[in-house]
Amino acid sequence: MNKNISVKSLWTIIGASSAGTLIEWYDFYIFGALALTIADVFFPKGSGATALLSTLATFAIGFVVRPFGAIVFGYLGDLIGRKYTFMVTLLLMGGTTFLIGVLPGYATIGWLAPALLILLRLGQGLALGGEYGGAATYVAEHCPDGQRGYWTSWIQTTATLGLFMSLGVILACRTLMAPDDFAAWGWRIPFWLSLVLVAFSWYIRRRMSESPLFKRMKASGKGAKNPLKESFANKENLRLVIIALLGATAGQGVVWYTGQFYAMNFIKTTLGIEATQAE
Repeated sequence: MNKNISVKSLWTIIGASSAGTLIEWYDFYIFGALALTIADVFFPKGSGATALLSTLATFAIGFVVRPFGAIVFGYLGDLIGRKYTFMVTLLLMGGTTFLIGVLPGYATIGWLAPALLILLRLGQGLALGGEYGGAATYVAEHCPDGQRGYWTSWIQTTATLGLFMSLGVILACRTLMAPDDFAAWGWRIPFWLSLVLVAFSWYIRRRMSESPLFKRMKASGKGAKNPLKESFANKENLRLVIIALLGATAGQGVVWYTGQFYAMNFIKTTLGIEATQAE
C-alpha cells in the first residue's frame, strides 16, 4: 500500500511493468502463430497433420509448466524482491525465444531439433509463469487500498496487445518477403527481434525501484521464511490454488487459445485461406 503515490507515478510503474510483460506475451505467441511453418521446419517432411498436431502439443507444453514458473519465481520474489525476479524472467524468455530463432531444423539435426524445441518451449512457459504474476504483484504493491484491482487490470491487457504485436510482426515479414524466403528463413526474424525488445525492456526495468510494500515487509522481518511451505502446506491455501488453476483459469485458457490459434490454423489448412489474410 502506498497512499502518497501520485497517479502519474503509478502510470509510470504500470507502463514499465506492462512493457516487459507485453514483450513476454509477444515471445510466447509467435510460436503459436507460426505453428504451420514450425511444423514444416522441425518435423519430418510429409508428416502433414501429425507434424502440425505435434507442434501444437509443443505449444501447449508452455502452459503445463506455467504454474511451476509461478511457484519458482514467486518463491524467489518473496525472498529477493519483485524487481530482480522479473528481470530474470525477462532474460529467460528473451533468451529461449532467440534460441528458437537460430535452432537448426529436422533436415539438419534430425529428431534432436524437436527435442530441443520442446526444451526451449519449457523455458518460455516457466518465464511467463513467473513474469505475469510478478508484474501484477509489483504493481499491486504500489497501489493504494481499494484500487489494486483497477490498476493491476492493466497488466491483463498486455496479453491481447502481445497477440496483436506478434501477428503484426509476422504479417510485416510475410508482406515484405517472398513466400519461399519466408519459409526458408524469414520466419526466424520475429524470434530474433525478441533480443531488441528485451534490451529495451531491460533498460526500462533496471531503472525501477523495489516496491515500497516489499521493502517495509523485509525491514520489519515479516517476510515469508519458506513461501512454498506456507502456501501449500496450508489446506485452505492449497484449495484456493487448485480452484484457480483447474477451475477459474483452465476453461478460460481453452476458450482463448482455441479461438485464437487453433481457429487460425484451421482457416489456413482446411479452408485454404492465405496466411496474410488469416493473420
